[in-house]
Amino acid sequence: MKQNKLTPGSNMRWESSRMMLPEHVAEIRRHRAELEKKERPTLDEQQVSLISEAIQASLIDGTDITIKVFDMFEDRYITGRVERVDQQLRQIKLAYDGDYEWIKLSDMIGVVE
Repeated sequence: MKQNKLTPGSNMRWESSRMMLPEHVAEIRRHRAELEKKERPTLDEQQVSLISEAIQASLIDGTDITIKVFDMFEDRYITGRVERVDQQLRQIKLAYDGDYEWIKLSDMIGVVE
């Protein structure tokens, strides 16, 4: 005979309670994402030099560059041309597809050639 939750003597007490509250599901997902967080890498002098040279070349020549931007969960790649460098706020204005985005220099971790 096949056992189910109504079979006498079977230890399937929690078998019928498979439903989870949405708050619990959200908390489990948040916890898993928290475990997958990455730490910001520290750049050496050579990497900083390559990034600054690429920014300068894009600003002067108007050519597109692809910048690797740090994110806690996955790295992003943004392609565009540098329109402005704000040294006081330490960020650049990257224009792409009729739109633009301000990117902090501290968030840049590389330039793809």
